[in-house]
Amino acid sequence: MTSSVRSGSEKDPFRAIRALRQRNFRLFWSGQLISVMGAWMQSIGQAWLVLDLTHSPVQLGVVGALQLLPVLLFSLFTGVFVDRWPKRRILLLTQSAALVQALALWYLVASHSIMLWQIYVLAFLLGVTFSLDKPARQAFVVELVGREDLPNAVALNAALDNLARIVGPGLGGVLIAVSGVATLFLLNAVSYLAVILALALIQISELHVQSSVHLVSSRGQSVSVWHSLREGLAYLWRTPALLLPMTVVGLGLLFGSNFNVILPLFATEVLAVGAPGFGALSGALGVGALLGALWLAWTSRRPTIRRILLDGAIFGVLLAVFALTRSFPLALAVMAGVGCAETLFVERYAMLAQVAPPDQVRGRVMSVSVLFIDGTVPLGYVLMGWLSSRFSAPTAVLVGAALTLVVVGAGWLMRAPAEQDRGDTWGRSYASESV
Repeated sequence: MTSSVRSGSEKDPFRAIRALRQRNFRLFWSGQLISVMGAWMQSIGQAWLVLDLTHSPVQLGVVGALQLLPVLLFSLFTGVFVDRWPKRRILLLTQSAALVQALALWYLVASHSIMLWQIYVLAFLLGVTFSLDKPARQAFVVELVGREDLPNAVALNAALDNLARIVGPGLGGVLIAVSGVATLFLLNAVSYLAVILALALIQISELHVQSSVHLVSSRGQSVSVWHSLREGLAYLWRTPALLLPMTVVGLGLLFGSNFNVILPLFATEVLAVGAPGFGALSGALGVGALLGALWLAWTSRRPTIRRILLDGAIFGVLLAVFALTRSFPLALAVMAGVGCAETLFVERYAMLAQVAPPDQVRGRVMSVSVLFIDGTVPLGYVLMGWLSSRFSAPTAVLVGAALTLVVVGAGWLMRAPAEQDRGDTWGRSYASESV
C-alpha cells in the first residue's frame, strides 16, 4: 500500500508544488512571498540609510547585531508562548508589529527626522518581533499542511525565501536610485498586509491541529514558563534524532555560513573583480540556494540523519574549494554549489525538526532551532572578521570550512543512536499512516 502510494506520487507532474493544493497553505505562502520580498528590500534600504548617515561600515555591523541580539536573548522563551497560544493569532500580532515598525521607519525618513539612535531602537524591536515570529511560522506549517505534505511545504518555503533574497535586493537597489530609500520602507509596510490578509482568510476548521496546547500540570494548574522551558529542553536532550542534527547544523553554520560578511574582500582583493563581481558572487549564491530548495520540493523525501550529514560534508568541501579558487568563473560555479549544499543541509534538518516533535513541544523545539541557527550569526560574523583581519579572507573561509567538516565528521561518528531514535520518533509521528 505504501509503495503504491509513493510510486503514484512520484509520477505526479505537480509533486514539486503538492502542498500548494491545500487552500490554507496556498494563502499563507502567497502572502509570505510578497512580505519576504518587502523585508529584503527594507534590509537593503536600512543598510543604505545607515551608510548615508554615518559613512561607517562599523555601524552596519552594530545595527545588524542589534537586530539579531533578541534572537539570542529571547528565543528560548518565545517557544513556550508559541506552544501556549494559537499560532495564527501570534502571527497576526507579529506581522502587525512589523508593519508598524516599517511605517515608523518610513515616517522618520520621509520627514527627514531620522537619527541613528532611532534606527538602533527600531532594529532591536524588529529583532524582538522576529524572535517570536520565526518559531511560530515554522511550527504553523504543519498545522497548515499536515505531516504528509510537510517536507514539500518546507522546501517551498525555502524556495520562497531564496527567490525573495535574489529579487528583493535587486529591486530595492533600483527603487533607491529611482525614488529614494523611504519608498522601500513604505512598500515593506504595505507588503505585510498580504500576510495579515492571508492569515485572516485561513479556514481554522481546516487546520490539521485544531487548537493550541494549553500547558497545565497533572493537577490542572497552569505550568510556569520556566517549567515549560525545562520540559522542552528535556525533550530535546532525550531525543538524539533532533539533538544531534540540530547541533551539527548549528555549529556547521556558525563556522561555515558567515563567509558572506567578507565576500566583498574576495571580490576586491582576491579575485580582483570589484563591485560587479561581488554582485555576481552574491547572485550565484542565491541562485544555487534556490535550485537546492526546488530540488527538495521536487523530491519531497523524508530527511535522514545521513543525508543531513552528507549535505554538511559537501557544503564544507565546496567552501574549502572556494577559499582556494582564484578563477572568477570557477568561483561563480563553486559559489552556486555552496548555496545549493547549504540549503540542503539546513532545510533537511528543518523538515525533521518540524515533523518529528509532538504538537505540544513543537514551538519550543523551533525556538531552540532558531537560537542555534539564527542566533549564532553575530558570533560567526565576529569570527570571520577576526580571522580575515588577522590572516586573510581565504584563510578565514578555509578555517571555517575545516571546522565545519570537523563538526560534520564528529556527527557522523556519533550518528548511530540518533538514527535509531529517528526511526522510533518518525514512526510515532506517522503512526496514523499505517492505519
